[in-house]
Amino acid sequence: MIDLIVKTMGPSRDAILSLYRNLIRESKKWDSYNYRMYALRKIQHEFKENRQLGDKEKVKQCYKKGEEALTIIKRQVTLGSLYSTRPLIIETKSKLT
Repeated sequence: MIDLIVKTMGPSRDAILSLYRNLIRESKKWDSYNYRMYALRKIQHEFKENRQLGDKEKVKQCYKKGEEALTIIKRQVTLGSLYSTRPLIIETKSKLT
């Protein structure tokens, strides 16, 4: 019964913030600089763009899309760690300064 109520209400603010933090945390695990930076920028852009959503159905759709993206990012991070490459010059330069 509680599950039905939660599904009709949509995700809470805390659940959305938790999803955001998890997406950022998982994206930072990417070895590839380009993928990591793209994912971080994309996540931040999407959340800022949808910050003012008032329609509960739209919020549910965006939340579901975010959960799917989190699953994909986790899978890709795992695969990327199996086939790591040398760091880019931009990554090594920031570590030297």
